Amino acid sequence: MINQVTLVGRLTRDPELKLTQTGTSVTNIMLAVQRNYRNQAGEYEADFIPCIFWNKAAENIVHYCRKGFMIALIGRIQTRNYENEDGKRVYVTEVVAEYVRFLEPKNHEQLITT
Repeated sequence: MINQVTLVGRLTRDPELKLTQTGTSVTNIMLAVQRNYRNQAGEYEADFIPCIFWNKAAENIVHYCRKGFMIALIGRIQTRNYENEDGKRVYVTEVVAEYVRFLEPKNHEQLITT
């Protein structure tokens, strides 16, 4: 079976590092991916795709990326579900990142301020 996703987009917020109960690093981001065509108003729309990073990739995303940074990732789609506080079943679809590439220069923050 094939389950592979390639995305290029911008982070919608600063990533935050979390640790699981076993001490594994994890971070969840929302990636804004621009569509390839314009809408009726002549503007590009974007899809907002939840992505999850584990271990060293999670630590690197938190350390080197901020809101608005552009990244490329290769991963797989994963679905899961859980029961919320109201007893309702919640279904989640997200991309589990397996490879990430930073597309901003190392001195990106300096470029923004000048």
